[in-house]
Amino acid sequence: MQETRLKREAVLAAGQRVLRTEGEAVLKMADALPGDFFAAVEAMLACRGRVILSGIGKSGHVARKIAATLASTGTPAQFVHPAEASHGDLGMVTNADVCILISNSGETAELGDMIQHARRFSIPLIGISKNPDSTLMRAANLRLTLPNEPEACTIGMAPTTSTTLTLALGDALSVALMEQRGFLHEHFRVFHPGGKLGARLAQVHQLMHEADELPLVGATTPMQEVLLAMTGKGFGLACVVDGEGRLTGVISDGDIRRNIDGLMARTAGDVATRTPKTVPPDMLAAEALAVMNDRKVTALVVVDGEGRPVGLLRLHVLLKAGLA
Repeated sequence: MQETRLKREAVLAAGQRVLRTEGEAVLKMADALPGDFFAAVEAMLACRGRVILSGIGKSGHVARKIAATLASTGTPAQFVHPAEASHGDLGMVTNADVCILISNSGETAELGDMIQHARRFSIPLIGISKNPDSTLMRAANLRLTLPNEPEACTIGMAPTTSTTLTLALGDALSVALMEQRGFLHEHFRVFHPGGKLGARLAQVHQLMHEADELPLVGATTPMQEVLLAMTGKGFGLACVVDGEGRLTGVISDGDIRRNIDGLMARTAGDVATRTPKTVPPDMLAAEALAVMNDRKVTALVVVDGEGRPVGLLRLHVLLKAGLA
């Protein structure tokens, strides 16, 4: 029992030590961003092609992640493996691109051909390394020098702090670019259409049935005609509108059941719920789902700024889209 307790304490202490070491290094970099950070963002904003990222080993894995983050946030990007580049993939890198090469030491031999290619064809080259006097950084047009902080591992050699710093720097570049491009929720969804993330960023107008599919009736419409309109559209719902096309009420299956006695002698205005909950077309679909849950309804009429119905959002469509 004593041995188990001591082992547990050692494991927890190691975890805390690593997180503190890496966290403190990131904070130091935040307080003193690499000198060419602004120029690097400018270069990527001006890029007519793609941002090409490359690295070998752990730096390669980090480069892949940064490329994926850039691409998903509005900056076209691609990872090119340096070994494959030396065997033909350099053809992927054009003078319309910007290259970001990552090497903790700055002396990664496998990056040599990519460095030469960038220099030969005047491709802007951004280097990321903790060694400002390295081969990579001397060749680079722009230098993002990492703080020379100790690795978090016990032997001080396994890439830990250095890879965390590089990942964090990649995120900082990506977010700065996002903000400069005015990248919004709707743009993010374009690159994330699958799964719950894409669904949560969908707006109501992207999932609703359009206005021409809605059964619209006037307040004086006899209920016999209302029932025919509801049956024809198949939504179990009718929108009551005034002479200007503004929504004044909604008739649901529940309203019909509550008014079943003498129903055919009534009009739409007699039966309708006069204060229906509505949503605007630019609301996030996830927010609309919360409204449905709160009001215990399975459909919401979507109205424009003038109160005119422009669509119908149904619960089963939200479920199908992966929102719940």
